[in-house]
Amino acid sequence: MIYKHTQIGYLIIFILLAVILLFGIILTQAGFNFIILAPMFFILFLLASFASLKVMIDENYLWIKFGYGLFRKRFMLKEISSTRTVKNHWYYGWGIRLWLWPRMWIYNVSGFDAVEIKMKNGKTYRIGTDEPKKLEHAIIQAIK
Repeated sequence: MIYKHTQIGYLIIFILLAVILLFGIILTQAGFNFIILAPMFFILFLLASFASLKVMIDENYLWIKFGYGLFRKRFMLKEISSTRTVKNHWYYGWGIRLWLWPRMWIYNVSGFDAVEIKMKNGKTYRIGTDEPKKLEHAIIQAIK
């Protein structure tokens, strides 16, 4: 493994805890009804899946994985044409986003720092990180 780092999404964890508290209040008032309980567990399951973002680079791939791995993506290193550190605008949001102008996919759990990778096929991706220079350097070293 050339590079491995996990960024924690503290705001998502805070929101997850607040939603658990809210759902607990709702359940004590409404009773433990399966019709109410099933969507609540689904919402908590989805929120928990965005609590962290792990970025890994091995000999062939750049991997990203949210939380426990429900949402993940890999990029072939030989298909990456360039990389650079960037700052995301606040309105780009967090999570997995398709932004239409400029056209790119964004993967982020916290903060505004990111590394932008451009693929040889013209697609652009941004990977959020709390150590953008280290990630950029690791990608540059891996694609050489």
